[in-house]
Amino acid sequence: MPPSSQYKFLRQAPRDGLSTAMRPSRWQKIHVDPWLFLFLLLCACLGLVVLYSASAQDTGLVTKQAISFGIGFIVMVVIAQIPPKVFQTFSPYFYIFGIVCLAAVKAVGEIRLGAQRWLDVPGIGSVQPSEFMKIGMPMMAAWFLTRYPLPPSFKSVFITLILIFVPFILIAEQPDLGTSLLVLASGIFVLFLSGLSWKLIAAAIAAAGLIIPIAWEFLLHDYQKQRVLTLLNPEADALGTGWNIIQSKTAIGSGGFSGKGFLHGTQSHLHFLPEGHTDFVIAAYSEEFGLIGVTLLILLYFAIICRTFQIGMNSFHNYGRLLASTYGLSFFVYVFVNAGMVSGILPVVGVPLPFMSYGGTAIITLMTTFGIVMSIHTHR
Repeated sequence: MPPSSQYKFLRQAPRDGLSTAMRPSRWQKIHVDPWLFLFLLLCACLGLVVLYSASAQDTGLVTKQAISFGIGFIVMVVIAQIPPKVFQTFSPYFYIFGIVCLAAVKAVGEIRLGAQRWLDVPGIGSVQPSEFMKIGMPMMAAWFLTRYPLPPSFKSVFITLILIFVPFILIAEQPDLGTSLLVLASGIFVLFLSGLSWKLIAAAIAAAGLIIPIAWEFLLHDYQKQRVLTLLNPEADALGTGWNIIQSKTAIGSGGFSGKGFLHGTQSHLHFLPEGHTDFVIAAYSEEFGLIGVTLLILLYFAIICRTFQIGMNSFHNYGRLLASTYGLSFFVYVFVNAGMVSGILPVVGVPLPFMSYGGTAIITLMTTFGIVMSIHTHR
């Protein structure tokens, strides 16, 4: 390059090392992804509208849910300010804290309706530590796997499986099969995204096929077995264990293409539909808004999942790539499991529908995960 050309290049190059196009936007400065924030806000607004109808116009429940959304968005923005390296550093400590809390539940936890899932914390109230592991399990698995070259070796896979199964067993013994399976899935997703060979994946599927009969015989409780049998033939006990699924499918089918209209659902308002504002909220929603409303909701969920995946794939470090993508897959599982059990293709396991079912803890947990996703996206 001639001296004059070299001088011209240097003279015209940006002195601060950043061109105007590369400078952070206003959203990046506050560490918030505008698209993901918009999708989440639309979900929250729709959830409040649906809850108002599904709860028989109980303004008290709607107000509590709105407060939970407000706290959740604040938590999300605050979490987004923390660089991903901080999450990576504290991942093992958060995981150990979660394990200690689960062990404390086993020893001194509160028992409600035959389940021991809560800790009574003075000044705070009841806390469900299994919710912590929905966040901590993927963080721990991603932290461990990214300490070594990817794809992981057999030794790394084996140790990761141990890390996954310890909280899974502790939660399943509470008993809380739904949450334990969600935590298990979140850890498996990290392994899958880390680049496992198809041979190991095939071996894992074969092992699961061998474990299922053993789990059915020795690990599942009687009521959990009954839920599976009810799924296969709900009409066998239409007024007992099959009532929930039958009424749910009736509500979904009666909505038709365009629904009966807002506040005009009969199954939920006449109390035929059980738990219409929590686990079975999508059945109440389907009855009033029909196929059109359900399609719009699924498209909104799909947009959240796609944006989360996009953020994960564009991450500059393996930890962020694994963690953000895993949270996206976990969100998909939450939606799929709830919609599946309400429509009668999966057993009833008590998994709430994200942003639609009533419950503050689940909302704040979800918003925390999306705060971590935004942190991964905006901290370059």
